[in-house]
Amino acid sequence: MNQPLSKNYFENPDVVALAKDLIGKELTTTIDGVLTSGIITETEAYAGQGDKACHAHLGRFTKRTQVMYESGGIAYVYLCYGIHHLFNIVTNTSGNADAILIRAIEPIQGLQKMLERRNKKKLEKSLTSGPGNVTKALGITKSHNAKSVLGQDIWIDNPGVKVESIVETTRIGIDYAEEDASLPWRFYKQDSKYISVK
Repeated sequence: MNQPLSKNYFENPDVVALAKDLIGKELTTTIDGVLTSGIITETEAYAGQGDKACHAHLGRFTKRTQVMYESGGIAYVYLCYGIHHLFNIVTNTSGNADAILIRAIEPIQGLQKMLERRNKKKLEKSLTSGPGNVTKALGITKSHNAKSVLGQDIWIDNPGVKVESIVETTRIGIDYAEEDASLPWRFYKQDSKYISVK
């Protein structure tokens, strides 16, 4: 039986361990009265102020990043390249600015609505592989920025199924992060086809 994750879960100070632990959890949205969900299959950890790949590196505090400094358990949604909304979960306690990017899910509920949102006719891995595709399929937009991921619009459950094999590898598209680009802070479910890059 699914158990909703608690605020205490997201206040864990170890963002890397948390990013790995989220693999296999179920992410659900209810947008405009329609429920959609999927099993999280790929994540990336961003470790606040000490991580050159993180938006809050060196304590950067802007209108966009201020949400990252809140206590864990809320959404950080931003627009990438002016096209894709990317959904992150703020973690750790207030002032730390850690976050986890959800890069892929395996669709479970509301498949027809996901296909409609993505302008697709049939189920294929690209439906929910890649962070921009995840948000579009689930109906997440910038309007959800700073909203709770413990609420009625967005929440995450623990289905109680242990994921046996999780791959630890480098994050995507962060060449600017110098030595931090090589940190093995991307995680994915090895046997899932719903992965952005293997």
